[in-house]
Amino acid sequence: MTVAAQPTPSGAPPPTAKVRPVPQGVAAVPDRQPGRLAAWLLGAVGGKGDRTYRLRLLVQAGFALGCVLLGIQFARFTRAAAAGELPLPARPPGVEGFLPISGMMGLLDWFYQGTLNRVHPAATMLFLVIVAVAFVARKSFCSWICPVGLLSESLARLGRKVFGRNFRPWKWLDVPLRGLKYLVLFFFLQAIVGMSDASLRAFIESPYNRVADVKMGLFFVRLGPVGGGVILTLFVLSILVHGAWCRYLCPYGALLGLISRFSPMRVERHADACVDCGLCDKVCMARLPVSRRSGISSVECTGCLDCVATCPVDGALQVKAVRRWRLSVPAYALAVLILFLGGYSAARLAGHWHSDLSDAEYAYRIRNLDRPEYGHPGS
Repeated sequence: MTVAAQPTPSGAPPPTAKVRPVPQGVAAVPDRQPGRLAAWLLGAVGGKGDRTYRLRLLVQAGFALGCVLLGIQFARFTRAAAAGELPLPARPPGVEGFLPISGMMGLLDWFYQGTLNRVHPAATMLFLVIVAVAFVARKSFCSWICPVGLLSESLARLGRKVFGRNFRPWKWLDVPLRGLKYLVLFFFLQAIVGMSDASLRAFIESPYNRVADVKMGLFFVRLGPVGGGVILTLFVLSILVHGAWCRYLCPYGALLGLISRFSPMRVERHADACVDCGLCDKVCMARLPVSRRSGISSVECTGCLDCVATCPVDGALQVKAVRRWRLSVPAYALAVLILFLGGYSAARLAGHWHSDLSDAEYAYRIRNLDRPEYGHPGS
């Protein structure tokens, strides 16, 4: 038997239409359609349950490209130094961002001495900027800026194409594995904090630390069997398990996660607008139960906002700032960029960016890297 559709009053929505409720405490705003470019940027890429916020991906790719250009410039610098071709090409101080331990030690030495060391000042300033980003905008450095994060996500995406999914360790195994990165962090922290001010200063001025950036680069260029095996293992694990390095082993991410607990920003869920589709749970790289919480304050949250970009209901997931303030997703992205690029610009303007090592010293030390005094002081 067929039932005829009943006519609806003029101007009333059809019976099948769902009127989205406005979350409590959130002011209603006119429904404005974004332009084509804005809609494209604010959309998500990938299949259902496997989506990434497009704007974040573009920002990440931009920073990764910047790191590649820094690497090319630094390679030119080291080759010229090894050949003794004075004056040397400009050395990019940004490579010191890959020396977080030196940056952490430089910060403590700054506290002890009252002045910033001139060996790797950019390492300390970048460490401070990244910590500030985590304090304000959670672990957004990991998901918006870090090139290792982009590589990790790309490998996981490759795994999903090859195997149809990423694998997840059992919960009884996943929890202790996540604790590994905190053990590594504790090891570095107790080693650094346990040093006297004289020992810390001696390490910073040591021949090894003066060319730590060069030795870090050569480690990847001259990979031995052990180093190559470790890198290969991490690559395979990252293909099989989404974020294997970031989730289980990265001490930097562990530190930023602990700092992010004090961040005023978090993703907030409004149950009255949520339709319980579960898409936010599926796309969360930290594997958090977003659909079952009122707010996400976990140290594992990277602030990627993939859940917000994927949510099909406007207002169900929002970025909450101080008290009742809420940010749009583009405003959050802009805040991350302003914090990072603003900190970088402030460091340059303050003169806390370029090393005082001369071209002649760099050339001499790089040509003598195989001598015993350039081994790690703790070895």
